[in-house]
Amino acid sequence: MLAGLLALTGQASAATPSERRGLGFAKSHCARCHAIGRTGKSRLKQAPPFRTLHKRYRVETLAEAFAEGIYTGHPRMPAFELDPDEINDLLSYLKTLER
Repeated sequence: MLAGLLALTGQASAATPSERRGLGFAKSHCARCHAIGRTGKSRLKQAPPFRTLHKRYRVETLAEAFAEGIYTGHPRMPAFELDPDEINDLLSYLKTLER
C-alpha cells in the first residue's frame, strides 16, 4: 500500500520513516485540496501546491503554526492542530519537496 501511495504522488524519494509518515499525513488530510507531490495542480485553486511552500516560507518556521493550529489559509481550509510527531513528519516530507 505504501509503495502505491509513493508512486501515486511521485514521491519515491520520501525514503525515511518520518518522510513516509509525513506523506501519509498529507495524503489523508491535505490532498483533497492541495497538490502534495512534485507535480500536478491543487484540486482547490486557492490551495497552494506543497512543492511551492518553501518558496513562500522557510519550512522549519511552519512548525509553530502547525502546533498552534492552522486557522487561516485558503477560505475552505479546515482548522486543525498537529501533535509534535505529526509536525516533525510533515515537515520532513515537505523538505523532500525542496530537492
